[in-house]
Amino acid sequence: MKAQSLLIKALSLCLAVILFAPSTGFAAENDQKEDKAPYQFTADIVAAHTPVKDQYWTGTCWCFATISFLESEVLRLKKGELDLSEMFIVRHTYPRKALNYIRLHGNANFSQGGQAHDVLNIVRDHGLALEKDYNGMLIGEKRHNHSEMVSVTTAMMETLLKGRSRKLTPLWLDALKAVLDVYLGKPVESFKYNGKAVTPKSFANSLGINPDDYVELTSYSIYPYYRKCRLDLPDNWDYNGDYYNLPIDELERVADHALNNGHSVVWDGDVSEKEFSSRESGVAVVPEIDWQDKTEAQKKETPTSPVKEKEITQEMRQQTFDNFTTTDDHLMHIVGLAHDQNGAKYYYTKNSGGIVDRAFDGFVYLSRPYFRLKTTALMVHKDAIPKDLKQKLNITF
Repeated sequence: MKAQSLLIKALSLCLAVILFAPSTGFAAENDQKEDKAPYQFTADIVAAHTPVKDQYWTGTCWCFATISFLESEVLRLKKGELDLSEMFIVRHTYPRKALNYIRLHGNANFSQGGQAHDVLNIVRDHGLALEKDYNGMLIGEKRHNHSEMVSVTTAMMETLLKGRSRKLTPLWLDALKAVLDVYLGKPVESFKYNGKAVTPKSFANSLGINPDDYVELTSYSIYPYYRKCRLDLPDNWDYNGDYYNLPIDELERVADHALNNGHSVVWDGDVSEKEFSSRESGVAVVPEIDWQDKTEAQKKETPTSPVKEKEITQEMRQQTFDNFTTTDDHLMHIVGLAHDQNGAKYYYTKNSGGIVDRAFDGFVYLSRPYFRLKTTALMVHKDAIPKDLKQKLNITF
Protein backbone atom coordinates (compact mmCIF):
# COMPACT_ATOMS: atom_id res chain seq x y z
CA MET A 1 0.00 0.00 0.00
CA LYS A 2 2.84 2.35 0.81
CA ALA A 3 4.51 1.66 -2.53
CA GLN A 4 1.20 2.16 -4.32
CA SER A 5 0.70 5.44 -2.48
CA LEU A 6 4.15 6.64 -3.45
CA LEU A 7 3.49 5.71 -7.09
CA ILE A 8 0.23 7.69 -7.10
CA LYS A 9 2.00 10.73 -5.64
CA ALA A 10 4.74 10.46 -8.24
CA LEU A 11 2.23 10.23 -11.09
CA SER A 12 0.30 13.21 -9.67
CA LEU A 13 3.48 15.25 -9.50
CA CYS A 14 4.38 14.38 -13.09
CA LEU A 15 0.88 15.31 -14.23
CA ALA A 16 1.08 18.63 -12.41
CA VAL A 17 4.38 19.42 -14.13
CA ILE A 18 2.86 18.56 -17.52
CA LEU A 19 -0.26 20.65 -16.89
CA PHE A 20 1.36 23.73 -15.42
CA ALA A 21 4.55 23.90 -17.48
CA PRO A 22 2.86 25.29 -20.63
CA SER A 23 0.98 27.90 -18.60
CA THR A 24 4.19 29.03 -16.91
CA GLY A 25 5.90 29.17 -20.28
CA PHE A 26 3.17 31.35 -21.77
CA ALA A 27 3.28 33.68 -18.76
CA ALA A 28 7.04 34.05 -19.14
CA GLU A 29 6.63 34.70 -22.86
CA ASN A 30 3.99 37.37 -22.18
CA ASP A 31 6.22 38.98 -19.56
CA GLN A 32 9.05 39.09 -22.11
CA LYS A 33 6.76 40.70 -24.68
CA GLU A 34 5.67 43.33 -22.15
CA ASP A 35 9.28 43.96 -21.22
CA LYS A 36 10.06 44.63 -24.88
CA ALA A 37 7.56 47.50 -25.12
CA PRO A 38 9.76 50.53 -25.83
CA TYR A 39 7.66 52.85 -23.67
CA GLN A 40 6.31 51.86 -20.28
CA PHE A 41 4.25 54.55 -18.60
CA THR A 42 3.26 55.22 -15.03
CA ALA A 43 0.45 57.67 -14.32
CA ASP A 44 1.33 60.50 -11.94
CA ILE A 45 -1.98 62.35 -11.95
CA VAL A 46 -5.15 62.03 -14.02
CA ALA A 47 -8.02 64.53 -14.00
CA ALA A 48 -11.62 63.38 -14.16
CA HIS A 49 -12.65 62.82 -17.76
CA THR A 50 -15.27 61.15 -19.93
CA PRO A 51 -14.80 58.32 -22.49
CA VAL A 52 -13.05 58.83 -25.83
CA LYS A 53 -15.33 59.79 -28.74
CA ASP A 54 -14.83 59.58 -32.50
CA GLN A 55 -15.02 62.64 -34.73
CA TYR A 56 -14.48 60.29 -37.70
CA TRP A 57 -14.77 61.99 -41.11
CA THR A 58 -15.06 65.55 -39.88
CA GLY A 59 -12.65 68.41 -39.28
CA THR A 60 -14.19 69.22 -35.91
CA CYS A 61 -11.39 68.25 -33.51
CA TRP A 62 -11.62 71.78 -32.06
CA CYS A 63 -15.16 71.00 -30.92
CA PHE A 64 -14.53 67.45 -29.71
CA ALA A 65 -11.49 68.52 -27.68
CA THR A 66 -13.22 71.50 -26.08
CA ILE A 67 -16.47 69.66 -25.38
CA SER A 68 -14.37 66.91 -23.76
CA PHE A 69 -12.74 69.63 -21.67
CA LEU A 70 -16.14 71.03 -20.66
CA GLU A 71 -17.30 67.54 -19.70
CA SER A 72 -14.27 67.37 -17.39
CA GLU A 73 -15.16 70.79 -16.04
CA VAL A 74 -18.65 69.54 -15.21
CA LEU A 75 -17.08 66.60 -13.35
CA ARG A 76 -14.69 68.95 -11.55
CA LEU A 77 -17.65 71.11 -10.51
CA LYS A 78 -19.40 68.01 -9.08
CA LYS A 79 -22.29 68.19 -11.54
CA GLY A 80 -22.00 64.57 -12.68
CA GLU A 81 -20.86 62.84 -15.84
CA LEU A 82 -22.53 64.16 -18.98
CA ASP A 83 -22.31 63.39 -22.68
CA LEU A 84 -22.50 66.82 -24.27
CA SER A 85 -23.34 67.37 -27.93
CA GLU A 86 -20.51 68.42 -30.23
CA MET A 87 -22.78 68.86 -33.24
CA PHE A 88 -25.01 71.37 -31.43
CA ILE A 89 -21.93 73.60 -31.30
CA VAL A 90 -20.93 72.83 -34.91
CA ARG A 91 -24.43 73.59 -36.20
CA HIS A 92 -24.40 77.04 -34.58
CA THR A 93 -20.81 77.78 -35.62
CA TYR A 94 -21.23 77.47 -39.39
CA PRO A 95 -23.60 80.47 -39.81
CA ARG A 96 -21.26 82.60 -37.71
CA LYS A 97 -18.29 81.50 -39.80
CA ALA A 98 -20.23 82.08 -43.04
CA LEU A 99 -21.09 85.65 -42.07
CA ASN A 100 -17.44 86.35 -41.36
CA TYR A 101 -16.41 84.80 -44.68
CA ILE A 102 -18.90 86.78 -46.75
CA ARG A 103 -18.31 90.09 -44.96
CA LEU A 104 -14.59 89.74 -45.65
CA HIS A 105 -15.32 88.92 -49.31
CA GLY A 106 -13.81 85.46 -49.00
CA ASN A 107 -10.59 86.66 -47.38
CA ALA A 108 -11.22 84.44 -44.36
CA ASN A 109 -11.40 80.78 -43.50
CA PHE A 110 -14.51 78.73 -44.21
CA SER A 111 -12.94 75.34 -43.59
CA GLN A 112 -14.07 72.80 -41.00
CA GLY A 113 -11.31 73.85 -38.61
CA GLY A 114 -11.59 76.11 -35.63
CA GLN A 115 -10.25 77.00 -32.20
CA ALA A 116 -11.25 76.24 -28.63
CA HIS A 117 -12.83 79.66 -28.15
CA ASP A 118 -15.26 78.94 -31.00
CA VAL A 119 -17.01 76.49 -28.68
CA LEU A 120 -17.20 78.99 -25.83
CA ASN A 121 -18.57 81.68 -28.14
CA ILE A 122 -21.47 79.38 -29.02
CA VAL A 123 -21.99 78.39 -25.38
CA ARG A 124 -22.21 82.09 -24.52
CA ASP A 125 -24.79 82.82 -27.23
CA HIS A 126 -26.70 79.55 -27.51
CA GLY A 127 -25.81 77.30 -24.56
CA LEU A 128 -25.18 73.55 -24.57
CA ALA A 129 -27.16 70.42 -25.38
CA LEU A 130 -26.89 66.76 -24.50
CA GLU A 131 -25.80 64.21 -27.10
CA LYS A 132 -29.03 62.26 -26.68
CA ASP A 133 -31.05 65.35 -27.60
CA TYR A 134 -28.93 66.50 -30.53
CA ASN A 135 -26.48 64.05 -32.11
CA GLY A 136 -26.34 65.61 -35.59
CA MET A 137 -26.64 62.20 -37.21
CA LEU A 138 -29.20 62.45 -40.02
CA ILE A 139 -27.06 60.98 -42.81
CA GLY A 140 -27.95 57.34 -42.21
CA GLU A 141 -24.49 56.33 -41.03
CA LYS A 142 -23.20 55.21 -37.64
CA ARG A 143 -20.39 57.77 -37.47
CA HIS A 144 -20.04 61.44 -38.28
CA ASN A 145 -19.22 62.21 -41.90
CA HIS A 146 -19.33 65.82 -43.06
CA SER A 147 -17.75 65.38 -46.50
CA GLU A 148 -20.89 66.01 -48.54
CA MET A 149 -22.21 68.74 -46.25
CA VAL A 150 -18.92 70.63 -46.47
CA SER A 151 -18.85 70.31 -50.27
CA VAL A 152 -22.35 71.77 -50.51
CA THR A 153 -21.86 74.64 -48.05
CA THR A 154 -18.45 75.56 -49.47
CA ALA A 155 -19.89 75.68 -52.99
CA MET A 156 -22.66 77.93 -51.71
CA MET A 157 -20.18 80.39 -50.23
CA GLU A 158 -18.01 80.46 -53.33
CA THR A 159 -21.01 80.92 -55.61
CA LEU A 160 -22.28 83.83 -53.54
CA LEU A 161 -18.96 85.63 -53.93
CA LYS A 162 -18.67 84.88 -57.65
CA GLY A 163 -22.27 85.80 -58.48
CA ARG A 164 -22.81 88.57 -61.02
CA SER A 165 -25.47 90.42 -59.06
CA ARG A 166 -24.31 93.61 -57.39
CA LYS A 167 -25.85 92.81 -54.04
CA LEU A 168 -26.72 89.79 -51.94
CA THR A 169 -30.28 89.05 -51.01
CA PRO A 170 -31.14 88.79 -47.29
CA LEU A 171 -31.98 85.09 -47.81
CA TRP A 172 -28.59 83.48 -48.40
CA LEU A 173 -27.99 82.85 -44.69
CA ASP A 174 -31.39 81.19 -44.37
CA ALA A 175 -30.47 78.97 -47.31
CA LEU A 176 -27.23 77.95 -45.58
CA LYS A 177 -29.07 77.17 -42.35
CA ALA A 178 -31.55 75.04 -44.27
CA VAL A 179 -28.71 72.95 -45.67
CA LEU A 180 -27.21 72.54 -42.21
CA ASP A 181 -30.61 71.48 -40.87
CA VAL A 182 -30.87 68.80 -43.57
CA TYR A 183 -27.53 67.25 -42.63
CA LEU A 184 -27.35 67.92 -38.89
CA GLY A 185 -30.91 68.71 -37.82
CA LYS A 186 -32.57 71.87 -36.52
CA PRO A 187 -30.92 73.02 -33.29
CA VAL A 188 -32.82 71.77 -30.26
CA GLU A 189 -34.58 74.58 -28.40
CA SER A 190 -35.54 72.71 -25.23
CA PHE A 191 -35.08 69.29 -23.67
CA LYS A 192 -35.48 67.42 -20.41
CA TYR A 193 -32.69 67.46 -17.83
CA ASN A 194 -33.16 65.97 -14.37
CA GLY A 195 -36.86 65.72 -15.07
CA LYS A 196 -37.28 69.40 -15.90
CA ALA A 197 -37.64 71.23 -19.21
CA VAL A 198 -34.59 73.39 -19.92
CA THR A 199 -33.28 75.52 -22.76
CA PRO A 200 -29.68 75.10 -23.96
CA LYS A 201 -28.74 78.37 -22.25
CA SER A 202 -30.39 77.57 -18.93
CA PHE A 203 -28.83 74.10 -19.07
CA ALA A 204 -25.33 75.55 -19.55
CA ASN A 205 -25.90 78.02 -16.70
CA SER A 206 -27.05 75.23 -14.38
CA LEU A 207 -23.74 73.44 -14.94
CA GLY A 208 -21.72 76.42 -13.76
CA ILE A 209 -20.05 76.86 -17.14
CA ASN A 210 -19.19 80.52 -17.64
CA PRO A 211 -17.39 81.06 -20.97
CA ASP A 212 -15.69 84.16 -19.57
CA ASP A 213 -13.84 82.04 -17.00
CA TYR A 214 -11.58 80.44 -19.61
CA VAL A 215 -8.27 81.70 -20.89
CA GLU A 216 -6.22 80.86 -24.00
CA LEU A 217 -2.44 81.09 -24.01
CA THR A 218 0.36 80.74 -26.54
CA SER A 219 4.13 81.16 -26.71
CA TYR A 220 5.89 82.87 -29.62
CA SER A 221 8.65 85.45 -29.59
CA ILE A 222 7.10 87.53 -32.40
CA TYR A 223 4.51 88.81 -29.91
CA PRO A 224 5.16 90.76 -26.70
CA TYR A 225 5.27 88.49 -23.66
CA TYR A 226 2.70 88.73 -20.88
CA ARG A 227 0.25 90.54 -23.13
CA LYS A 228 -2.61 89.51 -25.38
CA CYS A 229 -1.90 88.90 -29.05
CA ARG A 230 -3.77 87.97 -32.19
CA LEU A 231 -2.40 84.47 -32.87
CA ASP A 232 -1.72 84.13 -36.59
CA LEU A 233 -3.45 80.88 -37.44
CA PRO A 234 -5.76 80.21 -40.41
CA ASP A 235 -8.38 78.64 -38.14
CA ASN A 236 -8.33 81.61 -35.76
CA TRP A 237 -11.07 83.21 -37.81
CA ASP A 238 -13.26 84.80 -35.14
CA TYR A 239 -12.87 88.47 -34.25
CA ASN A 240 -12.18 87.83 -30.57
CA GLY A 241 -9.49 85.17 -30.95
CA ASP A 242 -6.86 86.72 -28.67
CA TYR A 243 -4.33 84.76 -26.61
CA TYR A 244 -2.02 85.62 -23.74
CA ASN A 245 1.57 85.21 -24.89
CA LEU A 246 4.07 83.59 -22.50
CA PRO A 247 7.62 82.24 -22.69
CA ILE A 248 7.53 78.48 -23.23
CA ASP A 249 8.77 77.77 -19.69
CA GLU A 250 5.77 79.66 -18.32
CA LEU A 251 3.35 77.95 -20.71
CA GLU A 252 4.64 74.58 -19.52
CA ARG A 253 4.26 75.75 -15.92
CA VAL A 254 0.62 76.66 -16.56
CA ALA A 255 -0.14 73.19 -17.95
CA ASP A 256 1.60 71.42 -15.07
CA HIS A 257 0.02 73.64 -12.43
CA ALA A 258 -3.42 73.05 -13.91
CA LEU A 259 -3.03 69.26 -13.98
CA ASN A 260 -1.54 69.12 -10.51
CA ASN A 261 -4.52 71.04 -9.15
CA GLY A 262 -7.40 69.00 -10.53
CA HIS A 263 -7.86 70.84 -13.83
CA SER A 264 -7.43 69.65 -17.39
CA VAL A 265 -6.18 71.48 -20.50
CA VAL A 266 -7.28 71.95 -24.11
CA TRP A 267 -4.21 71.39 -26.30
CA ASP A 268 -3.85 72.90 -29.77
CA GLY A 269 -0.89 71.94 -31.91
CA ASP A 270 0.85 69.96 -34.63
CA VAL A 271 0.33 66.22 -35.17
CA SER A 272 1.67 66.02 -38.72
CA GLU A 273 5.08 64.68 -37.77
CA LYS A 274 6.18 61.08 -38.37
CA GLU A 275 6.96 60.82 -34.67
CA PHE A 276 3.33 61.42 -33.68
CA SER A 277 1.50 58.08 -33.55
CA SER A 278 -2.03 57.59 -32.29
CA ARG A 279 -2.35 54.09 -33.73
CA GLU A 280 0.84 52.08 -33.34
CA SER A 281 2.82 53.45 -30.40
CA GLY A 282 0.44 56.03 -28.93
CA VAL A 283 3.46 58.28 -28.34
CA ALA A 284 4.57 61.67 -29.71
CA VAL A 285 8.27 62.53 -29.44
CA VAL A 286 10.95 64.81 -30.91
CA PRO A 287 13.99 62.59 -31.63
CA GLU A 288 17.47 64.11 -31.76
CA ILE A 289 17.69 63.20 -35.45
CA ASP A 290 15.00 64.70 -37.68
CA TRP A 291 13.08 62.25 -39.84
CA GLN A 292 14.40 63.71 -43.11
CA ASP A 293 17.98 63.37 -41.85
CA LYS A 294 17.65 59.68 -41.01
CA THR A 295 19.00 56.95 -43.26
CA GLU A 296 16.56 54.47 -44.74
CA ALA A 297 17.83 51.90 -42.26
CA GLN A 298 17.22 54.28 -39.34
CA LYS A 299 13.69 54.99 -40.58
CA LYS A 300 12.90 51.28 -40.51
CA GLU A 301 14.27 50.72 -37.02
CA THR A 302 11.81 49.83 -34.27
CA PRO A 303 12.88 51.41 -30.97
CA THR A 304 13.35 49.08 -28.01
CA SER A 305 13.48 51.90 -25.44
CA PRO A 306 12.54 55.58 -25.27
CA VAL A 307 14.42 57.56 -27.91
CA LYS A 308 16.72 60.39 -26.97
CA GLU A 309 15.00 63.71 -27.67
CA LYS A 310 15.97 67.29 -28.40
CA GLU A 311 16.08 70.06 -25.82
CA ILE A 312 13.50 72.57 -27.02
CA THR A 313 14.16 76.31 -26.86
CA GLN A 314 11.99 79.34 -27.56
CA GLU A 315 14.02 79.97 -30.71
CA MET A 316 13.27 76.49 -32.03
CA ARG A 317 9.56 77.03 -31.45
CA GLN A 318 9.58 80.25 -33.42
CA GLN A 319 11.64 78.77 -36.24
CA THR A 320 9.34 75.80 -36.75
CA PHE A 321 6.28 78.06 -36.56
CA ASP A 322 7.70 80.35 -39.23
CA ASN A 323 8.85 77.61 -41.61
CA PHE A 324 5.58 75.65 -41.35
CA THR A 325 7.06 72.56 -39.72
CA THR A 326 4.83 73.37 -36.77
CA THR A 327 1.29 73.96 -37.98
CA ASP A 328 -2.09 74.22 -36.31
CA ASP A 329 -3.35 70.73 -37.19
CA HIS A 330 -5.32 69.34 -34.30
CA LEU A 331 -6.86 69.94 -30.89
CA MET A 332 -6.90 67.35 -28.09
CA HIS A 333 -7.61 67.25 -24.37
CA ILE A 334 -4.76 66.83 -21.88
CA VAL A 335 -6.07 65.06 -18.78
CA GLY A 336 -2.97 63.93 -16.94
CA LEU A 337 0.76 63.63 -16.35
CA ALA A 338 2.82 60.44 -16.54
CA HIS A 339 6.44 59.32 -16.72
CA ASP A 340 8.23 56.58 -18.63
CA GLN A 341 10.67 53.97 -17.32
CA ASN A 342 13.46 56.57 -17.45
CA GLY A 343 11.51 59.13 -15.44
CA ALA A 344 10.80 61.46 -18.40
CA LYS A 345 7.57 63.50 -18.27
CA TYR A 346 4.63 62.99 -20.63
CA TYR A 347 1.22 64.57 -21.03
CA TYR A 348 -1.60 62.01 -21.01
CA THR A 349 -3.83 63.26 -23.79
CA LYS A 350 -7.33 62.28 -24.88
CA ASN A 351 -7.72 62.18 -28.66
CA SER A 352 -10.98 62.11 -30.65
CA GLY A 353 -10.30 59.26 -33.08
CA GLY A 354 -12.21 56.58 -31.24
CA ILE A 355 -10.64 53.50 -29.64
CA VAL A 356 -10.66 50.97 -32.49
CA ASP A 357 -7.12 50.18 -33.66
CA ARG A 358 -5.77 52.90 -31.39
CA ALA A 359 -2.95 52.49 -28.90
CA PHE A 360 -3.84 53.15 -25.24
CA ASP A 361 -7.57 53.09 -26.05
CA GLY A 362 -7.44 56.37 -27.94
CA PHE A 363 -5.09 58.29 -25.64
CA VAL A 364 -1.69 59.65 -26.67
CA TYR A 365 1.38 60.36 -24.55
CA LEU A 366 3.00 63.66 -25.57
CA SER A 367 6.60 63.90 -24.43
CA ARG A 368 7.79 67.06 -22.75
CA PRO A 369 9.92 68.05 -25.79
CA TYR A 370 6.95 67.43 -28.08
CA PHE A 371 4.73 69.60 -25.90
CA ARG A 372 7.32 72.38 -25.83
CA LEU A 373 7.90 72.37 -29.60
CA LYS A 374 4.53 71.45 -31.10
CA THR A 375 2.02 73.23 -28.85
CA THR A 376 0.51 76.25 -30.59
CA ALA A 377 -1.97 77.15 -27.84
CA LEU A 378 -3.69 76.02 -24.64
CA MET A 379 -7.00 76.74 -22.97
CA VAL A 380 -7.48 76.51 -19.19
CA HIS A 381 -9.81 77.78 -16.52
CA LYS A 382 -8.52 81.04 -15.09
CA ASP A 383 -8.17 79.40 -11.66
CA ALA A 384 -5.76 76.86 -13.15
CA ILE A 385 -3.14 79.56 -13.74
CA PRO A 386 -0.51 80.09 -11.00
CA LYS A 387 -1.42 83.08 -8.84
CA ASP A 388 1.74 85.05 -9.56
CA LEU A 389 1.26 84.60 -13.28
CA LYS A 390 -2.38 85.68 -13.12
CA GLN A 391 -1.23 88.90 -11.46
CA LYS A 392 1.44 89.42 -14.09
CA LEU A 393 -1.13 88.92 -16.86
CA ASN A 394 -3.61 91.17 -15.01
CA ILE A 395 -6.26 88.44 -15.07
CA THR A 396 -8.79 89.78 -12.58
CA PHE A 397 -12.12 88.77 -14.13
